[in-house]
Amino acid sequence: MSSVKLIESNPAATHGELGSNAPAREPLFWRVEGSLLNLTAVRPVGFFTWNAQTFLERWSRRGAMGLLAVARPALYTTNRVVATRLLHAVLRGVSRDRLDLLGEEYFEYVLKPRLKQQGVKNLQELLANGSKVVLVSQGLDHIMRPLAIHLGVDRILCNRLDFRKGITTGRLIEPVIRPRGPFARLTGGGPDGRTTRSRLLSDLGFEKDPQMLQDAIQPARRTVPAIRVPVVQINSRRPMAPFSVRESLRGREILLVGATGFIGKVWLANLLAELPEIGRIHLLVRRNRSTTALERFQRTLEESPVFEKLAERHGERFPEFLRERVEVIEGDVIKPFLGLSAENRKRLSRSLDVVVNSSGLTDFNPDLRDALAMNVRATTYVLDFLRECDHAALLHLSTCYVVGRRDGRIREHLPKNYTPRSVPGFDAEKEWQSLEASIRATEARAESQELSDELRRAAMEKKHAAKDLRGPALDNQIRKNRVRWLRETLTNAGLQRAAELGWPNTYTFTKSLSESLIRTFLDANPRAAIAVVRPAIVESSIEKPFLGWNEGINTSASLSYLLGTFFRQLPTKETKCLDLIPVDLVSRGMTLIAAALVQRRHARVYQLATSVSNPCDMRRSIELTGLGHRKFYRAQDGLHHRIRARFDAIPVSKARYDKLSAPAQKAIVQAINRSVEPFPFMRPPLARQERELERVIKLVQLFEPFILHNDHVFEAVHVEQLAAALVPEERAAFGYDARSLDWWDYWINVHIPALRKWCYPLIEGRQPEPRPRRSVPLGVRPEASAASAGDATPAAP
Repeated sequence: MSSVKLIESNPAATHGELGSNAPAREPLFWRVEGSLLNLTAVRPVGFFTWNAQTFLERWSRRGAMGLLAVARPALYTTNRVVATRLLHAVLRGVSRDRLDLLGEEYFEYVLKPRLKQQGVKNLQELLANGSKVVLVSQGLDHIMRPLAIHLGVDRILCNRLDFRKGITTGRLIEPVIRPRGPFARLTGGGPDGRTTRSRLLSDLGFEKDPQMLQDAIQPARRTVPAIRVPVVQINSRRPMAPFSVRESLRGREILLVGATGFIGKVWLANLLAELPEIGRIHLLVRRNRSTTALERFQRTLEESPVFEKLAERHGERFPEFLRERVEVIEGDVIKPFLGLSAENRKRLSRSLDVVVNSSGLTDFNPDLRDALAMNVRATTYVLDFLRECDHAALLHLSTCYVVGRRDGRIREHLPKNYTPRSVPGFDAEKEWQSLEASIRATEARAESQELSDELRRAAMEKKHAAKDLRGPALDNQIRKNRVRWLRETLTNAGLQRAAELGWPNTYTFTKSLSESLIRTFLDANPRAAIAVVRPAIVESSIEKPFLGWNEGINTSASLSYLLGTFFRQLPTKETKCLDLIPVDLVSRGMTLIAAALVQRRHARVYQLATSVSNPCDMRRSIELTGLGHRKFYRAQDGLHHRIRARFDAIPVSKARYDKLSAPAQKAIVQAINRSVEPFPFMRPPLARQERELERVIKLVQLFEPFILHNDHVFEAVHVEQLAAALVPEERAAFGYDARSLDWWDYWINVHIPALRKWCYPLIEGRQPEPRPRRSVPLGVRPEASAASAGDATPAAP
C-alpha cells in the first residue's frame, strides 16, 4: 500500500460489490489450497507466534504450538473445526496491527515465491473474462487479503479472528472454514481450483444453513470500522450557517509570519494551490547576515520539496505566478512592530485582513533568552501591530501542550493568567518581566570578575589542557566557557521555573505565557478578532503537499528513531494517547479558521488533535512504530537488518526501565570504565557506549511528560463545527476530518517511511536524499522596483 487508507464512512459500502442495483451474478468459488498454494493452517500460525512482540510471548506461544502438535492429529481426525479453533487460540493477545503486517510479510516472502504459476494463469483467465471470483481458504484473512490483492480478486472467504479493542481473543468468528479432508492432497492438487456452491457447502459443512456461505464473503481490501460522531452545536444563540472558504478569502490579504517553518511552508503551498481567489500573501521574512529576505525565501522555494508540485503545475511561469500572488517583506518578528519600515507598517495596517503568526521556537529546553524572544516578546510585537491595523484578525499558532502537567479532557478555552498548578496571584505580564530581569542579572554575573576567576581556575585544572593554556589561548578558553556557562545557566533557569509552575519544559511554558498575554489583550480590546490555534504533535503529511512529507527532528522523530535500534524498553503508560496529527490536516484547519476569522464567526481557541476523535494509545503507537521499522528492515539484505527486525520495542513501567534498560546498562558500563582509572596508560574501553547511553537517558527524560506522566486528551470540537458548516462542494478541498485516519496504514506505510527519508538522516549527521534544485528567479522587475517602498520586495509587476 502506498497511500493512507481513509476509513469508510459507510460500513455497508465495504460490501458494495456484493449487493448493488445490478443483477446479482453467481460468484465463482476458487479453492486456494492445492490450486495456487500448498497451504496448511499450521505454518502461518507458527509464523505469527514466532514473531510476537516480546521474546517471552514467542517462546510461550511456541510451547503451546508444541503441545498442539501432539494433540492435533487426533483432533483433526475427529473434528476438523475444533482442531482449527484450538490451533488459532494460541494467537490470543496478539494485536490486529501485528497480524495485518505479518500477514503481508508472510505472503510477500513465503507464499508469493511458491505460487503455482499454472493455477495463477487459469485464475487470471477467468478474471479477464469477467468472472466474479471468490477465493476460499482455511487461512486467516490477514494472509488471504494480500494474496487476493496480488491476484486482482475482490472477495475472499476465509477464517477470521475475533478482536476486542484491537487485540484478538483467539476465537474464530463463525463460520469456521475447516481444512480439507485427509485425501485432499491426492485429489485436489490440480491447477483448477474452481468448485461449485453445492460442493463447497458440503466441504465446509454448511448444508444446513447455506446463507452462512454468502454472509462469510468479505472484501479483499483491508477495512476499518467507521468512526461516525455527529457534530452538535451547544449553547449557541444561533445555528451554524453554511459558509464558503473560497468566498470568505476571496480577494483577502494575509500576512504570514514564519513562512520558512515546517507548518508555514505547507500552509503557504496549500493556499497557493487551492485558493486562486485569494488576494495577496505577504511573507514576513528575516534577513541573515549575508542573505536578504527575498534571497532567503527564494532559496526555500528552490530547495524545499514542499513547492515541487506547485512548480510542476506552473512550469516556466512559476516565478511569474509567485510574483503575482506573493510579496516578500523584510522584517523581524522579535523587533518592535515586526521590524517593518514606517511606510510598510502604514500600508499593511490598512490592507491586511488576517495576520498569521506561525513563528516560534520549538526546542523543548532552549536558552531562556531565545525562548522568551521568539515565543513571548514576538507575540507582544504582533499584538502591537494588530492594534494598529484597521480590520485585521490574528491567527496565532500555539500548541496543545500549553496545558502543562494536567490530566483529563482538555477543553478549548483561553484562561486568564493560566498556570497548571493554579498558582494564586500569578500574572503573566509580571512573570515575563521577572524572567527578563533574571536574564539581565545572569548576564551581568557572567561578566563579573568573580566568575572570570572561577572559569580560569576550572580551565587550568582541566586534565591534558592546563599545560597548553597560556596568554591568548587561556583568554579564548575562558571566553568559550563563559558563553557555555551563561547558556547552560539560562537553560536550567527556564526549565526550573517551568517545573515550579507546572509545565514540563521551557517551550510549553513560554507558549502558555504568550497565550495569557493574548487573553489580556482581548480583555482590553474585546472587539479584536483573535483565534489561538493549538496543534498537537505535528507529523508527516497524508496528502499535501505530497504523501509523506516531514521535516526536522523536534517532534517524535528522535524517539521513533530510538525505537528502530536495539533499544527495546520504553517507559510509558500504555493507555495514554500519543496525540499525533498530520501537517496537512493542520493546514486544512488553519485555512478554515482564517476564513472564520474573516467572517467573524470564530472561536477563541481551536485545538487540532486526534486523542478524542480518533485516539491511538501508547501501546499501539509503540507497536506500530516497531512494525514500521520491521517492514523496512525485512526488505533489506544482510544479517544485521534481519536481527534488527526481530527486536520490537515494548512499553514498560518506569521501574522496569530503570532496573533493566538504559539506566542500569549505563551503571554497568560506568563501572567497567572506572575500573581502569587507576591505570593511566589505559583508556576507558566503553567510553563511547557510555556517552550513547547517556544520550538515550536524556532523550527519554525529555519525552517522559508526553509518553508517561500527563494523561490528557484534547477536544477538537470547534474546528469540526467549522468543517460541518462548509458548503458541500468545498468539503473535499477544505474539510477537516481526523476521524478518517487509519493509523495502521498511516504509521507503517506513510509516517515511518517519511521519517526515514527526511528526518533520520539529520539525526545521523547526514543530509537527506539530494533532489534536483529548481531555479525560481524572484528578482524584482525593473518596473516593479520603482514602485517598491521601504523594506518591501514586491513580487508582482
